[in-house]
Formats: sequence, structure tokens, C-alpha cells
Amino acid sequence: MYRILLADDEQIERMALARRLVRHFGDSIILSEAVNGAEALEVFERERSQIVILDIAMPELNGVEAAEQIRRLDPDCVIIFLTAYDEFSYAKRAIVIRALDYLLKPCEEEELLAVMEEAMRLADCHGSGQGQSMAGSRMPEGNPDHDPEEQMEGDARREVAETIREYIRNNYMKEISMQDAARLLHYSDAYFCKLFKQCFDQNFTTYLTKVRVNEARKLLMNKNTSVKDVSIQVGYFDSNYFAKVFKRITGMLPSEYRDSQSAQK
Repeated sequence: MYRILLADDEQIERMALARRLVRHFGDSIILSEAVNGAEALEVFERERSQIVILDIAMPELNGVEAAEQIRRLDPDCVIIFLTAYDEFSYAKRAIVIRALDYLLKPCEEEELLAVMEEAMRLADCHGSGQGQSMAGSRMPEGNPDHDPEEQMEGDARREVAETIREYIRNNYMKEISMQDAARLLHYSDAYFCKLFKQCFDQNFTTYLTKVRVNEARKLLMNKNTSVKDVSIQVGYFDSNYFAKVFKRITGMLPSEYRDSQSAQK
């Protein structure tokens, strides 16, 4: 059971996102809601939510300010920001918070599911003591002097997109994160998120998930390689989690996919 806190001052958006979370994850989550950052902090102190989804622009205490205090209370809490493009002026303050990802409003279904699955995986790791704390386990984030409002020229942005593609192609089998890629290019997390969305029309977690599943499809063609080994080779060290992600993307379990491909030969 995952304790999830959702904070957004826009009631309609908050209710819609809450319904989506309940629809997809049902009895596996306990969902709490807050209407602003101050209330989010109160709820967190009471319930110690494992995953916190915060809208950045909220009254009284904005999402970044609330996240700063939550991070001090719990270094392992998985924080996800909800944001719009015009709110990236918060980027420099968000650097030290080490958010898992930024969901750009309105967030698409696939991006929401990919980020939530990764958040749940991290919550499991922290709960079992297998994962390192996000505080000290990560190097300092990207260069905060990069202006998050700057507009990159088209040619420079492809060039950057290819650098990102190459990085993911070479490292998808490892425990990599949005922060790792942002550091590679010396950007803050928030600006990198914006740039990545511009380049690939999806967020980092969704893109990485697709790359891993596509590579898994190729490896599953070899009957001599176990599903567990395939899982490890594409960066998932929990084969049950891998199976869940694979089924969401392909509609089949890895073993079912392998059998279907064999039947076509």
C-alpha cells in the first residue's frame, strides 16, 4: 500500500488527477489531498506520505517551498512536481529538492503512469532499505546559473537531443535518472525537464521506459535468456516490476510476448 499526497489549489484539476490515480492503482494506494502548500505540509507531517505530488504554483506556501520542508523531514520521500511551462522561474530553488520528475500540465496518461510506477519502485526500495537515500546518494545538481527561461535555438536543441539519446542508449541498463542526464548537460532539473519535453514530446521517465521495453523485446527473442536476466539487462532489477511495466506498454507479460513471437515463426 502506497501513501500518496496530492496537492493542487485548482479543485477541478486535483479531482481529475485523483480520479486517474484511483482508477489505475485502486486499492494499492491511500490517497490524501491538500489545497495548498501549507496544508500539504500539515498532511505530510501527520501521514508521512511516501509519494508527494505538488503543484508548483499554490497560495500561502508554493509547491517548491512545501517540498523544501518535506525534504528536510524525510530525505527519502519521492517528490513529483506538477507545473506549467511559464512556471520554470522556480527552477533554481527546485534544484536542491531532487524531484523524481516534473509532470507538465495537462499531463498525459502514459507519462503519469510511467512516473508513478517509478515512484512506487523507489518507495519500495526505500522501505526495504535496498535503495540509497536521495540525500548524499546524488551528486550536486546541474549548474544553477543556467537561465531556465532561455530559449534554445533549433539547431542547438537537436544537437542537445542527440546527446541525450546517446546518453540513454549507452546507459539505459543502469540506474539512471533525470538528474543524471541534467548534470551531464549542466542544467537544472526543471530546465532540463522543459528542454527534454521540447525535444522528445514526452518526459524523461516515459522515454527511458520505452527504450528499456524496446530493448527487452529484442532480448526476449532469445529463448535461452530468462525473463529475469532480460529484466536485469534492461535496467530493472526487480523482475516483477519489469513484468508490470512491460505489460502496460505491450499488453502482454514478457513470457506471453516471447510465446507470441515464437508462434509467428
